[in-house]
Amino acid sequence: MAGTQAAETASAPATTQSTLGVGIIGVSPTRGWATTAHIPALRALPNYEITALSAHSAESAHAAGEAFGVTQVFSDHEQLVAQRDVDIVAVTVKVPHHRELVSAALAAGKTVYCEWPLGRDLDDARAMAALAAQKGVRTIVGLQARQAPAIEFVRQLLRDGYVGEVLSTTMIGLSIPGDVVGQPNAYMLDKANGANLLTVPFGHSLDVLNHVLGEFADLSAVSDARRPLITIQETGEQIVKTAVDQVAVIGILTSGATASVHIREFVAGGTGFLWEINGTAGTLRITADAALPEIFPLTVAGAQGRDEPAVLAIPAELTQRWPTLASLEGAPAFNVARAYAAFAADINNGTHTVPDFADAVRRHEVIAAVERSAASGHRVKA
Repeated sequence: MAGTQAAETASAPATTQSTLGVGIIGVSPTRGWATTAHIPALRALPNYEITALSAHSAESAHAAGEAFGVTQVFSDHEQLVAQRDVDIVAVTVKVPHHRELVSAALAAGKTVYCEWPLGRDLDDARAMAALAAQKGVRTIVGLQARQAPAIEFVRQLLRDGYVGEVLSTTMIGLSIPGDVVGQPNAYMLDKANGANLLTVPFGHSLDVLNHVLGEFADLSAVSDARRPLITIQETGEQIVKTAVDQVAVIGILTSGATASVHIREFVAGGTGFLWEINGTAGTLRITADAALPEIFPLTVAGAQGRDEPAVLAIPAELTQRWPTLASLEGAPAFNVARAYAAFAADINNGTHTVPDFADAVRRHEVIAAVERSAASGHRVKA
C-alpha cells in the first residue's frame, strides 16, 4: 500500500542524540495498546518524541495523526521505518504480524521495541533475535513488568536477605473472562496466532518470576481448554477456542528452589494474582488484581519469622525515579514509560536493564518447554 506522506529517508538511526524519535506501527485514534500505553508513556518523557505513526489504512493513519498531533503518518510501514527522524520503531500490532514488521525495521537499521509475545512461536522469536544480532542494533521487548517498582523492590529485598535462602515459590492468577470476548481480541482464541493465556498472562507472570528468582532447570506441565466454546460479545456468536485456558507448571529453579505456577481464565470470586516467595527467614507476598503484572499495580507484603505478612512500603527512590511519570502511576502506561526511560539510560550508560530480543527468546524457550511437557506428560529440561 502507498504511504499517505513521503519524507526524506535514511538507513541508520542517530541513537546518540539527546531526543529519540519514535515511529509507532499500529496506531488507532480510539483504542489499542499504542493509544493506551505507548503514546502516554512517550509524551511523559522529555527525551522522546513521537515523529511518525502508521495504521492499516490511510484514513486511520490520518485520524491517528490528527488525534495525537503527529504530522508524518503512513499506511505503509516500509515508509515509516525509512524516515531519518525515526530512531526507534515501536511495533504494537497483533502478534501474527510482528515478524514481518520487526524484520523490516531491523533491515532499515532501526532500534525496535516490539510488544510481547515477540513472535507466534519460538522459531519466530529466534529469527528476529538473529536478525537483530546480525544488524547489530538494540532491541526492546514489551516485558515491562520487570520495570515495575514493586518488582525492583522485591529484588532488592531478596538481595538484602529478607527471606534468607529461597526454598520455594508459588504463583496463581487469573486471566481475562473465559465465557465472552470482544471482537478485536477474538484472534487470541486461535492457538496458532500466538497470543493467548499461555503466552500473555502466563508469559508475563513467568517472566517476573524468572527475572526475580532465576530460570527453571526442569519442569512438568499440564494444560487444557476447559471452556472450548466462547461467545463474541458484539454478535453473540459462539466459536471454538483452540488456545488453552488452564496452565499449571511445577519445576525446579537453577537455585534448587521448588516453583509452582497456575494461571487460568477468569472465574467468579477467584484470586486475581498471588505470588509467594518462601525462604528460611521469611516470606514475601506480591498481589494484584489479575495475572498481568505488567499492567496492574502490585502490592508487596512481607514477614520474617512466623509473623503474618504485612504490607511493605515501596521506597520512594524506586517509585519516583523518573518524576515526570508520576501522573501515569497506576495506569497501563506506567511500566511502559519506565521501560522507555530505563532504555534511554541504558543507551547513555552502556547498561542492559531493559529486556531485549535475546531475553524474549529465553522466555519463548520456557513456554515451548511447557508445551512439550503438557503434550508428552513428561518432565522436560527448560
